[in-house]
Amino acid sequence: MTVDATSQQQGAGVSMFRDPKVRAVFFQILVIALFLAFVLYVGNNTIDNLEKRGIASGFGFLSQPSGFGIGIVVLMDYNAQTSTHGDVLLIGIINTLTVSIAGIILATIIGFIFGVLRLSKNWIVNKIAAVYIEVIRNIPLLVQLLFWYFAVLSVLPVVKDSIRISDNLIINNRGAYFPSVVPEPGFWVVPVCFAVGIIATFFVRRWAHKRQDETGEQFPVFLTGLGLILGLPIIGALIMGVPFTFAYPSASRFNITGGWVLEPEFLAMVFGLSIYTGAFIAEIVRSGINAVSHGQTEAAHSLGIRPNLTMRLVVLPQALRVIVPPLTSQYLNLTKNSSLATAIGYSEITAIFAGTSLNQTGQAIEIIAMTMAFYLTISLLISMFMNWYNKRIALVER
Repeated sequence: MTVDATSQQQGAGVSMFRDPKVRAVFFQILVIALFLAFVLYVGNNTIDNLEKRGIASGFGFLSQPSGFGIGIVVLMDYNAQTSTHGDVLLIGIINTLTVSIAGIILATIIGFIFGVLRLSKNWIVNKIAAVYIEVIRNIPLLVQLLFWYFAVLSVLPVVKDSIRISDNLIINNRGAYFPSVVPEPGFWVVPVCFAVGIIATFFVRRWAHKRQDETGEQFPVFLTGLGLILGLPIIGALIMGVPFTFAYPSASRFNITGGWVLEPEFLAMVFGLSIYTGAFIAEIVRSGINAVSHGQTEAAHSLGIRPNLTMRLVVLPQALRVIVPPLTSQYLNLTKNSSLATAIGYSEITAIFAGTSLNQTGQAIEIIAMTMAFYLTISLLISMFMNWYNKRIALVER
């Protein structure tokens, strides 16, 4: 091979590396290789340390008896002697999802209400909303959770001095008690009718929108949907002869039996998370409404549309395109902030599984990895749903 041929090959190699696409592929491969090497090093080092300390690895601990009690258990039975750490995981997941879903719903309602009130022309209403937003956003969430639990709910009357609202609601420092539904044979018709009502409402809404596009006539979708969702279960229950009864809470001197209860830990978490996150959502709603051109409002008023309908039918649908992306972040923050429940004793996944179960079993790597995987999965699901909704309401160019 001549010197000229060698120099030409070297030049070709240099010119190829100057290609941005080639460099991008090279550095991506390099980063992936370094990451895999790091994971392999950490994994081998962890296995060696576990073996030296005689710590067993694996997920066999999930089938071992837990041996400790849990304060709040819903949708399943739990016994400290017979239930396993796998049951503890399920209870933690259920409790975390319960408080997160309740918090998201309430925070959204609070945020939209105060976001609209923040733009009110009434000076008093405007300033009340402004004070709520500015004060709540600048107090740490943990402090607010402690306030709701220790300063509000824990100082309620004891059982013998419970606050009674008729015979249906009893409130004391152990929680809020209200009647529970006791299913009887044939009760399955009620939830089936409820599901049918939701599905029927969806199709009625689509039909109403199509009808309005073609004729310009509006249809009372909300009232019709409300009638379907509530009316069909009532009709189904009447046809089946009311296949359920109510168990009312009964108070004695030292205890309350019967009915359902909302524990103070759960209420403190819901109040704290929803009010705190609602303040941030209110600012998002306010900025989203301000992003809509004021000409839209003036045009609606010139057509004789009432202010409340202008806000609901003209401004908010356009503002949602600005509101939804940052709203997603607030939903994710609320879900992850539920891990602060350890401070007030609410039995969510971080407190009972990544806390008590970890201390009893010593399986730190497995438990922390499972807890992280749970939060990651929930966060991705919320992001996927909100991205789908954001794409659904986005403007479509013609």
